[in-house]
Amino acid sequence: MATNRRSNQRLTAETRRWIYRLKATGVSNREIGRRVGQGASTVNYVVRPFGGVFRPEIFAPRPSGRLSLEDRVAILMGLQAEASFTTIAGQVGKSVSTISREVGGKAGRDSYRPVKAHEQALRRARRPKPTKLSLNPVLGGRVTRDLRALWSPAQIAARLRWEHGNDKAMWVSHETIYKSIYVQGRGELRRELAGCLRSGRETRRPGSRLERPGPLKGVVSISQRPAEADDRAVPGHWEGDLIIGKDSGSAIGTLVERSTRFVMLLHLPGRRGPVEIRDAMITAIGSLPDSLKRSVTWDRGQEMSRHHEFTIATGVEVFFCDPHSPWQRGSNENTNGLLRQYFPKGTNLSVHSAAALHAAADSLNGRPRETLGWSTSAEALTRFLASTA
Repeated sequence: MATNRRSNQRLTAETRRWIYRLKATGVSNREIGRRVGQGASTVNYVVRPFGGVFRPEIFAPRPSGRLSLEDRVAILMGLQAEASFTTIAGQVGKSVSTISREVGGKAGRDSYRPVKAHEQALRRARRPKPTKLSLNPVLGGRVTRDLRALWSPAQIAARLRWEHGNDKAMWVSHETIYKSIYVQGRGELRRELAGCLRSGRETRRPGSRLERPGPLKGVVSISQRPAEADDRAVPGHWEGDLIIGKDSGSAIGTLVERSTRFVMLLHLPGRRGPVEIRDAMITAIGSLPDSLKRSVTWDRGQEMSRHHEFTIATGVEVFFCDPHSPWQRGSNENTNGLLRQYFPKGTNLSVHSAAALHAAADSLNGRPRETLGWSTSAEALTRFLASTA
């Protein structure tokens, strides 16, 4: 046994995976040993933790960060070698707390079974899970009646706790009620109950992390923006925002000059966090003559949390719209709508190169605009620069 254990510990992770895959397809231990260049006794030792259970589905890839079956077998090998949780964590590439929780602390060292633990994890991860309302018909009926009476989920949840203070079986969170409608609901009942919500929507609208207002520090309100920006008399005051791609997975930054409606696009091929937005804006605004560097107005999204650093680098102050007031950036909102002709909603925006963004901006800046007396934005900007030369 000791010889087999030492041999197994010398096997590479790829060799062990090869053994697992061959065993899952029904190949004998002797044949597996021949193919991988190991003795049958070594193969026996490798596959013993599985208890003869080799269903292919248990080897399916798991989401990033989750323990795979191979990870759990490696944990068992570490336990058999009497290694510490810290050592096992380093071998598996997980945190010590993950290993301790998986094994069940010191008390679980002798009873840990990787296949059983993995199957339990797969069962827990199955979606969608039955909600509390489907498992408790009395509670489900009460929630349905209150929804039909046009109560909000928050009102229902609070009332149930008030009425059933000691009976947690009759408690339910407002989030569970929403999930019961949007995830579990079906057919006419779903449409009826969704219609009882104040939003009236049959599907839930996902919130974008980029668009959600956050507690930005040092915000200067749009009400303090210079009057010359409000009446569009002097060019150099810009409005900025992001247009978002499919599943909020990509974005393009937009800057629109209020007086001439001239557009610049920010290329954000990877992440579009505060650092990336700051750097892209510094590059774009920094390329302008001083006469066009007066102010920027933006929404209260977390992507602008580095606005102080942008101002220090460019000397251009950033003003912020009031919460939930995108109309205060009217030129930018209108331009973003026009840009959807080039970058449709529901598409991956990261596939567009910087050159493609430049071409789209040139096309938009070359359109005649009624508000400019049918001049183009490029022509209006050129005239202004010529007057200040």
